[in-house]
Amino acid sequence: MATLYGKGRGKAGSHAPKAEKPYWFSMKPEEVEKLIVDLAKKGTNPVKIGLILRDNYSVPSVKTVTGKKIKKILEEKGIEVEPYEIIALEKRVRELKRHLAKNKKDMRAKRGLQLSEAKIRRLKKYKKKEKKT
Repeated sequence: MATLYGKGRGKAGSHAPKAEKPYWFSMKPEEVEKLIVDLAKKGTNPVKIGLILRDNYSVPSVKTVTGKKIKKILEEKGIEVEPYEIIALEKRVRELKRHLAKNKKDMRAKRGLQLSEAKIRRLKKYKKKEKKT
């Protein structure tokens, strides 16, 4: 979701890996899918699964290896995936509320809290509408 109330130019970051499987990568797509399912059954969310695969198993990109994204693989295997963006926003709201309890005059934090809560409401409304159609 794009920023509504800011200049919102995003963060500069590294480029995504190339769309072809690297010559040095030897794992088969079935092995990668099995790792993804095992990690998901342990309760790891898709974002963390990608990081674990990158750091511990040297998987450059799940999509280039398997041809599918992590969320798609989990849906095919029948594993329920929670929308991570809502979880992250709720964590941010909890942190902001705790901050505002100590710093009552921090109006910038209060505005950030209002924007975050509004974004959560919009996302939940969108997800609910998306499931109906």
